[in-house]
Amino acid sequence: MELRADFALEEQLEGIAAEAAAPEVKEAVAAVLTHLRSGKGRHRRGGQTLVRLLEQARLRASEEDEWHVVRLLQDSLDYSTGRLLRPSFEENYRLFQEGKERNPAHRDFLASTANAALGFWEEQGRRFLREHPDATANELFNYFVGLREDLPFLQAPADQPGRYKIVRGSAEMALWLERVLRNRVDVEDPAEAAGRIAMSPEALKVLAEDEDGQSLLKAAELKRRAASITELRGLSEDPAATEHDLQRALQTQPWIFGGQFIRTAAHRRLVSGDEVDIPLLRADGTLHLVELKRAMGARALVKRHRNAWVPTSEVHDAVGQAINYLVGLDENRQRIREEFGIETRRASALVLIGHPALHPDLAEEDLNQVLRTLNTHTSRVEVLTYAELLDSAERSLGGIPTTA
Repeated sequence: MELRADFALEEQLEGIAAEAAAPEVKEAVAAVLTHLRSGKGRHRRGGQTLVRLLEQARLRASEEDEWHVVRLLQDSLDYSTGRLLRPSFEENYRLFQEGKERNPAHRDFLASTANAALGFWEEQGRRFLREHPDATANELFNYFVGLREDLPFLQAPADQPGRYKIVRGSAEMALWLERVLRNRVDVEDPAEAAGRIAMSPEALKVLAEDEDGQSLLKAAELKRRAASITELRGLSEDPAATEHDLQRALQTQPWIFGGQFIRTAAHRRLVSGDEVDIPLLRADGTLHLVELKRAMGARALVKRHRNAWVPTSEVHDAVGQAINYLVGLDENRQRIREEFGIETRRASALVLIGHPALHPDLAEEDLNQVLRTLNTHTSRVEVLTYAELLDSAERSLGGIPTTA
């Protein structure tokens, strides 16, 4: 940490010396000034000794109940250690002004900086609206948020001195790369490495021309999966979303249900009269069926019964339906294996139902615990809320949130 000792600090300390009343406090402030002025020539002396003397002076002022002096000395400490910026320090104590007039240079600098910043955001907003004339206020706001996230990756082209570029999507690209580096490669600081790669076209070229392209492919897949989770979260929180809407979004994303599932089976009607929502296959060919119920459109999932939370009939009916599917699969196991090449002897089921938002007065963890207790008594059927499924899927991406 670089300590600051200058004329502004000396001026402020002289004012503190005049404010102090008790002799012990005046003596302590004088000791600070003596040290500050002991530098060679016009240079003022700082260092840890200055900090120690300021702290001692502050202690003496507190012992004498001179709390206004304590506050002044604290500002001196903050300025010396860099926690209080010079313009604020000089403005607060009017160190280099005549009478009550504030320094116009500071005002003009702030005004010009704010004007340039607002002009930039105005131009960006106008450009976005020209390209998206039907955009809503929320979409414009999200565009600004994205620009702000890309600002840390500002580029300075060598062939355009004095010009800088905000490359849209740099922050998102850095996030994908960070996930790859964090989960697959031993890098001391994944975030810093990812930021460096995202800002460097040369580094991106090297990454793209990697021997088998695995790093780039993993980054692209993580991007796709993160986008899928974001989309599914929005859908699961939409009260108007139907079971069909949820099925359409989930059936192409078998990875969301866990790494043991390799694909979705082509046939959904394996038993006459039964059509499963999403039939998943493990690597050994064993079937796992997913029964979908509405998320926000569902009725209550739990209720109070004898001082405890228990699942409602909504949940039990869904579990019963899944069990009936499994019974049908067991009874037709031989035929299903011969016709479709699918093993159903060890088939299991997942019931996806409801959302914690249906129970605003119940902690999400408590709701999940009720369903987990139920799961321990149904060995082949598991019940999850959409939120818990998506939280697990997000953790599989490295524990980094998929939304800002």
